[in-house]
Amino acid sequence: MGERLSEREKDEIVRLAASGLPSRLIGAQIGRHHRTVLDHLARLRRPAVPEPVRSALRLSLTEREEISRGLAGGESLRAIARRLTRSPSTISREVAANGGRQRYRACGADKTAVRRMRRPKPSKLATCGRLRAVVEAKLGEYWSPTQISGWLVETFPDDAEMRVSHETICLSLFVQSRGALRKELTRYLRSGHTTRRPKGHSVMNGQGQLRGTLNIRERPAEAEDRAVPGHWEGDLLFGSRMKAIATLVERKTRFVTLIALPNGHRADVVADALAAKIVELPEQLRRSLTWDQGKEMAAHARFTNETGVPVYFCDPRSPWQRGSNENTNGLLRQYFPKRTEIEHYTQADLDPVAAELNGRPRQTLGFKTPSHALDQALR
Repeated sequence: MGERLSEREKDEIVRLAASGLPSRLIGAQIGRHHRTVLDHLARLRRPAVPEPVRSALRLSLTEREEISRGLAGGESLRAIARRLTRSPSTISREVAANGGRQRYRACGADKTAVRRMRRPKPSKLATCGRLRAVVEAKLGEYWSPTQISGWLVETFPDDAEMRVSHETICLSLFVQSRGALRKELTRYLRSGHTTRRPKGHSVMNGQGQLRGTLNIRERPAEAEDRAVPGHWEGDLLFGSRMKAIATLVERKTRFVTLIALPNGHRADVVADALAAKIVELPEQLRRSLTWDQGKEMAAHARFTNETGVPVYFCDPRSPWQRGSNENTNGLLRQYFPKRTEIEHYTQADLDPVAAELNGRPRQTLGFKTPSHALDQALR
């Protein structure tokens, strides 16, 4: 490696370049290779790295110089903190992180702090292969980033390395510069999006009025506060050509049941299919059913007579009143995207899908699975 350019040579390069002399002739005049001349000129043209914006909560260089002078003068850390109107713990951490009382230097400490401020920092998923492998495996099983993050805490309680926030997982998938995870894993996300999108508004069309219905406000308080199991929310999940399957979600445990509708979704067909499934449940799990204003539940009175389960209806265009079911239908779109040929799915096809959903940890259940939560609720 050649010797570094001297200050005289640097000044000469700048002067000759300003006169319009090409790099080869400049190099010949000062006795340097023209590449050396080009590299120096490129460094001069390179924009300076902007000083990071410092938060007012962080120590400044001036404060660090005061700390250094105070330590040299034998002041206590509390006395320095009082003079700077800072917390004693702030001064203590600053000194301990930068060599202690004997080795603390203001300039070096400030440079170290600035270096820590640099962004972007390498993603934890990029630097920890073991964590990345687990996250990718769970994404491949259709787990959401939030479920993965909570499950890691439960599964590896004493392993700090196996921790990652749901936001870090999302950034690794959606932000190219942070791409520690394979981009194709976005197809396993519930939304199926390859970019993050703002939430839109749900638009529902009026579907007429049903007769002899019970309004959701008449539902027992135990159903509203999810105190006991047995209160269900239901809806239809549509595919192509207006074919559908029925979805039921237990409010307390989020346990999912899917019901095939091979003969269509007329009111009598839906009532019969729901009744056949409900009567298979233990008696303590047959307390109520909440539905929207869809005409497929026009035979709700017959359903109640056959099962003893009252049906409560939401207000028109109010899907949030059966939010657990809406959320579950969103999860099911991973398995049955819009315009899917749903009519080809039999009950034998739907049961494994329900089992897989019931085996996923849910944040609202403290990262227990719906199957586990239902088992505990029935004890």
